[in-house]
Amino acid sequence: MTIRIFKPNSQIATSQSKRIERLIQQPKIPKNAALVVIDMQKGFDDQKWGNRNNPDLSRNVEILLKAWRDSSRPIIHIQHCSVESNSVLRPELESCDFYRSAQPADGEVIFQKNVNSCFTGTDLETYCIENQVDTLIIVGISSDHCVSTSTRLAANLGFTTYIIGDATCTFDRIDPFTEEIYPAELVHRVHLASLNNEFAKVINTRSVLELLE
Repeated sequence: MTIRIFKPNSQIATSQSKRIERLIQQPKIPKNAALVVIDMQKGFDDQKWGNRNNPDLSRNVEILLKAWRDSSRPIIHIQHCSVESNSVLRPELESCDFYRSAQPADGEVIFQKNVNSCFTGTDLETYCIENQVDTLIIVGISSDHCVSTSTRLAANLGFTTYIIGDATCTFDRIDPFTEEIYPAELVHRVHLASLNNEFAKVINTRSVLELLE
């Protein structure tokens, strides 16, 4: 019997180690760090999603957008365009539009996706490489779905990644076995804790503003 073993790329492992060291040291946010604004769309106000945490989400995202624009840093908007027939995020619906507080400005880019990750099925990674963006500051909806999935993949691709905890949110979740409802704030905190110092550095809006070079 023959067993084939495919070994991991050692260069990726080294890159991951250095990235984690940089995050723990928490250096200044470089000039080329991109603010990645994920799925800040009207459809997430629909009652179908249930209770949501963090009422300061839009305000904090708006503060960060202003800071990035004032400092001429790159901003990347992510728009979920669902292919599901009953989704409130189908591209032809008004509910797929961005919140007024998170509207893209002239010259900013939008990547449209139809899965959880910002990188899957898009040219986001290529765009970042071509524009020498190696640090991503991630905000938006939701901390346990698209924010989490995109953060994990960003880290695996070698990007230095930050999540702004008070500029993300999520919704109540239901246990698949007991049907117990887990409050959105609990789900939010657990997922941020899981990501912190493994895939990203989790900080708040005030902290990231203080770290801007």
